[in-house]
Order: sequence, then C-alpha cells, then structure tokens
Amino acid sequence: FFLDFHYSDWWADPGHQKKPKAWENLSVDELCGAIYDFTKDCMEQLDQAGVYPDMIQIGNEIRTGMLFPDGAVPNWDNLACFVNAGIRAVLDTKGTHRIRIVLHLDQGGKYEYYREWFDQMMAHGVKDFDIIGLSYYPFWHGSLQMLNDNMNDIAKRYGKDLIVAEVSMGYTMEDYKDYEKLSDEERKGYATKPALVEKIEYPMTIQGQYDFMQDFLKRISHIDGGKGKGFFYWEPAWIPVPGSGWA
Repeated sequence: FFLDFHYSDWWADPGHQKKPKAWENLSVDELCGAIYDFTKDCMEQLDQAGVYPDMIQIGNEIRTGMLFPDGAVPNWDNLACFVNAGIRAVLDTKGTHRIRIVLHLDQGGKYEYYREWFDQMMAHGVKDFDIIGLSYYPFWHGSLQMLNDNMNDIAKRYGKDLIVAEVSMGYTMEDYKDYEKLSDEERKGYATKPALVEKIEYPMTIQGQYDFMQDFLKRISHIDGGKGKGFFYWEPAWIPVPGSGWA
C-alpha cells in the first residue's frame, strides 16, 4: 500500500502545486503545522482501521516545490519545512510499523534536477527518508538510457533505494484524430503531442508498448548496488479517450 499525499485540493504536479483552499491564508509556520496535523491525523486513522501504509510519499512530483508560492523553488527553507513536517508526522505515528518514506520528482532522465534538489534538501535538513521516487514518461523525460544513467548516478550519490513512481507507454495513436480537434487549452490534459511522439524510442503500438516495458524492466532491475526496487504503472485503468484527462 503506497499512499501519496498531494497536499492540494486538486492534482499536484510540477506545474500545479496549489494550496488547499482551507490553507490559503496561512503563514509558512502555520502551513508547516497544517501539514503535520493533517498527515498525522490521516496516519492515525489508517492505523486504527488496520490499513497502515507500507510506503508514504510526501508531496507529488515536487521538483518545483509544493504549496505555491511559499514552497516554490528556490524557497528551499520553506520547502524543507513542509517536507520535514510531513516526514515527522509519519515517524511520530509509525509505532512498530515498518514504513518507508518516499520523496518523488518528475523528469526521471534529468540528473541535474535531482542533484540540485536533493543536495538542497539535505543541506536544509531533510534526511529522514528512505526512497527516491522518479516519474518517467518517454514523451517528456528523455531516453531510457538517460533514466538508467540518472538512477545509477543518484543511487551512488545518495545511497537511497529507488522506485519509478510513475511510468507508462501508449499502445495506440487512435485518439489523435480527436486530439487534433482540440483547442490549445483543451490539449493541456493530454500526455502526448506529435512533436514529442517522434522522439520516443518505441512505436505507439501493442508490440512497441511491450518492447518498451521489457527494456524498462531490464534497466531498473540492474541499477548499481541493487538500488532499483520497482515501479508503479500510472495509470493502468485509464484508456485514451477524450475527456479522460490523460491521453
């Protein structure tokens, strides 16, 4: 059971890290307290229900920060306070449970992003986490070799276990006829655009999806030091239809 706290009323990702409406007028110190209280309350309720998670993620794809604008990069002090508040709430409720804490960024093929972010977080006192999570989408995040290289580099630099917290690959271009009719605003929820699709290593076919996943699995299972611990496919229940919010 892998639980991901977004700390937002809506989906959080690198471009969308909006504070919950109930928190919009809080100071930085009050936001740190709100994160702690909310996380602690959730964890206690899960524990009481007998479904305490195995893994907890503090924020979702927080390379650019969280709870904008206060926790937006480069407000490293504020961001570290927010992340540590969530971590502390988990540690204060874990009891005898074996819990693993995940910090998750997007752009899984970009070592420079990971090095800057984790160097800054550790310099600002964020240390009590177990796993680095990466998002990897071939249309946005570089080649599989770039993902492979980044995972090896950060495994050596930080000594943490690694998971690919989000990965997927399409198997059809059939929805493009619908995609091409959309306005620029409507297209924002879609994962692929023609210029990006041309750059990926495998075709968007059933066999291409199979070959991509086979290559991906081979790579993450051979990360230096055995640090590549697995992946979560996001999101297997969604299919490519207009209005799904995901192509």
